[in-house]
Amino acid sequence: MIEALSVVTLCTLAAISPGADFAMVTRNSLLRSRRAGVLTALGIALALLLHVSYTLAGIGLLIAHSPLLFNLIRYAGAAYLVCLGVKMLRSTPGAVSGDAPAAALSDFAALRTGFLSNLLNPKAPLFTVALFTQVIGPATPLPAQLAAGAFLSLIHLLWFSLVACVFSSEPAQRVFGRSRVILERSLGVLLAAFGLGLAVMAQPV
Repeated sequence: MIEALSVVTLCTLAAISPGADFAMVTRNSLLRSRRAGVLTALGIALALLLHVSYTLAGIGLLIAHSPLLFNLIRYAGAAYLVCLGVKMLRSTPGAVSGDAPAAALSDFAALRTGFLSNLLNPKAPLFTVALFTQVIGPATPLPAQLAAGAFLSLIHLLWFSLVACVFSSEPAQRVFGRSRVILERSLGVLLAAFGLGLAVMAQPV
């Protein structure tokens, strides 16, 4: 019971903690559509299932303790976020202004955005490894471990789908609709900052 409560608490806190995933869902929900936001959330959830899968296979420990693999993921994630941030900063005002519709975002592009955002974040595999080594012991039955992994993915899907619904709602659109250029630039700076933060984060011991 204590183990299950710990899993639920830690997974929920991980989901609601602000970060690049939150910025991605917020941006696609506000500037694109609710559908784009929810699909971004689904991409995040799918990436987490992948993290869980390779962690259960033992590869997660290898990533956590291999400077080479960790740094490959870290720099790839940093480059991805910085490139997205720069792209948002360089977007033309007409593409994000309240007077013009935002450029269409395909379902696949929205899904890919969320998937890559989480997949290339080195904090995600580190959290998953910690969850399955520090909270869920080796003696935990495999069905219970699979259930914990499924919950980690599900709680992220539910939370970020809620975020998508909130930021794509009419009240949110009224509040931010005339400030889309500022919002796009602000989220661009935020994503670039997250990327630079990943680039300088320390290798875990």
